[in-house]
Amino acid sequence: QVQLVESGGGLVQPGGSLRLSCAASGSDFKFYIMDWYRQAPGNQREFVARISSGGITNYAGSVKGRFTISADNAKNTVYLQMNNLKPEDTAVYYCRLLFRGVEYWGKGTLVTVSS
Repeated sequence: QVQLVESGGGLVQPGGSLRLSCAASGSDFKFYIMDWYRQAPGNQREFVARISSGGITNYAGSVKGRFTISADNAKNTVYLQMNNLKPEDTAVYYCRLLFRGVEYWGKGTLVTVSS
């Protein structure tokens, strides 16, 4: 059974950094697409970043230049390095895996950006 577990969230001041992790288990993830999404209170879930098993990445315009998505395929883990965080980045961050035509979601990790 495929499972995704996010970690690394927390409270950070504006301008600070956090690194989120999404660890996948339950299969041999050879070809995949992994996304980070986020959902702020009262808002819809929105796309943040994507990485494919081939290493191709793309980003939402609101985070481009500040966030970096990367993968350690040996550890089945995808990371989201978030720099220069802003209060509007406050949200629950979820990883989403698309693997063999099936979509999987983690339970999320809360990021709060506040002074």
